[in-house]
Amino acid sequence: MPALTSLSRARVPVAGLVRSAGARVPPPSVARLRTAVTALFVLDGAVFGSWAARVPDVAAGVGADHSTLGIALLCLSLGALVCMRFTGAWCGRFGAGPVSAVAAVAVSAAALLPGLVSSVAGLCVALFVFGAATGMVNVAANSVGVQVEARVGRPILSGLHAGFSLGGLAGALIGGSVASVLGVAAHLALVAAAGLFVSAWALPALLGARRDTGGPRPPSADRGGRRPTAVLVVLGAIAGCTAFGEGALTDWGALLLREQLAAPDTVAAAGYAGFSLAMAGGRLAGGRLLQAMGERRLLAGGALLAAIGAVAAVTTSSLAVALGGFVLVGLGLANVFPLAIGRAGLLGGARGIALATTVGYTGLLGGPPLIGLLAESAGLPVAVGSVAVMALAAAVLVLTISGERVRMPHPRTLLDRAVATVGGRLQPVVSGFGHGTGVYVRDLQELVPEAPGS
Repeated sequence: MPALTSLSRARVPVAGLVRSAGARVPPPSVARLRTAVTALFVLDGAVFGSWAARVPDVAAGVGADHSTLGIALLCLSLGALVCMRFTGAWCGRFGAGPVSAVAAVAVSAAALLPGLVSSVAGLCVALFVFGAATGMVNVAANSVGVQVEARVGRPILSGLHAGFSLGGLAGALIGGSVASVLGVAAHLALVAAAGLFVSAWALPALLGARRDTGGPRPPSADRGGRRPTAVLVVLGAIAGCTAFGEGALTDWGALLLREQLAAPDTVAAAGYAGFSLAMAGGRLAGGRLLQAMGERRLLAGGALLAAIGAVAAVTTSSLAVALGGFVLVGLGLANVFPLAIGRAGLLGGARGIALATTVGYTGLLGGPPLIGLLAESAGLPVAVGSVAVMALAAAVLVLTISGERVRMPHPRTLLDRAVATVGGRLQPVVSGFGHGTGVYVRDLQELVPEAPGS
């Protein structure tokens, strides 16, 4: 009991320190906060891309085969999911900005750990800690991104996620180019140092983004209602099915090109780089694509394009075709995750983001170990080919969402609507899931508190 009492007393100053630190920092401008959260997304992508480029070297250094590496990657997933479970509550208590500042420092420091281990057991522990930091930064960064989106009044979350992809591209390219001259430990030490430098630069703006400073409030909270848990879970599942593909190509893409197509190390690293570049380009164009296609078409069409690319990548004997398949997967998946998470933020606030992100990152972080286990029994091409199956599942899930509800249409109704046309156009099976930037901006404007006296 005395130990518990002393522990509880020790926690009070820590909470007070976080609150007082945020209170002493003036609120940043929208432009400054947007720049800081963009840097946070780039940092997260660069750290993850650097890790992805050195996965084969880390596995060789500890003597891990496909199944053993899959188990180690599962530890990364577990660490992320455990931390995500609590990050939404932390964002609600301390503010998404301060939590994201702590997360930036944590993920930068944790990037060093995989390069310091010499056994599979040590790798499992290192990846658990690295995964926890990764999970924390992802929930917090998305929460701040939704805040900025609400204050700007237009959909920008895809653009912020483009920062993650560009960071991943840079991390993979640099990692591939230095693999022949730098050991894993030295390389990841430099990555950690650079990450801490970026974190220090972004820290003032993130600490100033205090709780409820222009941040989003879910419409259901204003109505006194409950968060639409079912649709949040489905949005998370949509994000997770497509994030499965991102995780698969991040951790297994280079090995696929090396083992199946005898690609040199630099070309194998370029496969993930091309995937990240395509994803970044698709996300930078996300706002225009949303306006032109509407939310549902962009989500479902992107998932279908990713499925086509994944099939092409694992069924060809041509290195050029495989690289082209990676590009198609990147273009197709580009906007699915940010749009799904952004919609979850509109419906459920920071806790809604945490729920959907936790479900979504189950695919990103749980996919690689699952692929490792599947590769051991069915072969790596078949395992990576599961990306296409998950992308198709995401396309189907998109059609079940209408507004804040999940619908499971009766088969007869589904058939009737599939063949019905008005003015020569097929009618959608489900309507109301946002049809363009007009709906998106209207929803965002509902979240911005009115000024006193207005």
